[in-house]
Amino acid sequence: MQNVKIVTDSNSGITQAEAEKLGISVVPMPFLIDGETYFEDINLTQEEFYAHLKEDANVSTSQPAIGDLTDLWDRLLEDEDAQIVHIPMSSGLSESCHTAQALARDYGGRVHVVDNQRISITQKESVRDALLLASRGCSAAEIKNYLETTARESSIYITLETLKYLKKGGRLTPAAALIGTLLRIKPVLQIQGAKLDAFRKVTSVKAAKKVMIDAVRSDAETRFAALRKKGELELAIAHTANAEEAAVFAEELRQAFPDIPLRDVDPLSLSVACHIGPGALACGLTHILK
Repeated sequence: MQNVKIVTDSNSGITQAEAEKLGISVVPMPFLIDGETYFEDINLTQEEFYAHLKEDANVSTSQPAIGDLTDLWDRLLEDEDAQIVHIPMSSGLSESCHTAQALARDYGGRVHVVDNQRISITQKESVRDALLLASRGCSAAEIKNYLETTARESSIYITLETLKYLKKGGRLTPAAALIGTLLRIKPVLQIQGAKLDAFRKVTSVKAAKKVMIDAVRSDAETRFAALRKKGELELAIAHTANAEEAAVFAEELRQAFPDIPLRDVDPLSLSVACHIGPGALACGLTHILK
């Protein structure tokens, strides 16, 4: 049996309490809020975070400190036969993956950093796959190879309540944000692979949910048709301070896809919420290992 330790970050949506139950380590993502440093799920709760946003605080994200990450790795590698599979958020959305890859070079092949180009509910599935492979006796290198090979076997679609936070983060011009607000435009975005891209523009939550359901149906019938036939697909929902709408959407997805299980209805990680604000609703479709 291989002695493989699984590490991810809080972008996965896995809480510290869940990590303890799973027997993994979750690196909390740091925030700077009005000049003070906070760590997701350590000294910053979901409720406190959204209270800061409501007060229009100056909120920004950062990478974990190098020393904090290497200290964690060093502790996990105290067993001479231990190996680490480190699963950060997509390299296309943060530099934390590249930083971890550079640091891993000093560990003599004992730390394997995965760039499987996922975040949130799809990143969480990667962690589950890694745990299952480790339980089957796979090495860290084998797990890394599997996760990177299957990286693109997932999709996320997300709709936003407001364009305010995209504007604040420099991802949208003030003029475009103003026009979008006046026209009550609700963008539907997609994450397939490394990047967050525009997908469709609608003017209501009802229309946004229909667009997302149609997009999932298209993926399930085309890109992932073979996986669906084998029963190797799973649905999940994530949201930003939007639990009531998420519960409604979950039921709509179950009715639309009775053959695809819906496993998670989770709050989005705060490092994602920072850039999109409250009221967002997302659904993911992911290959699951059996």
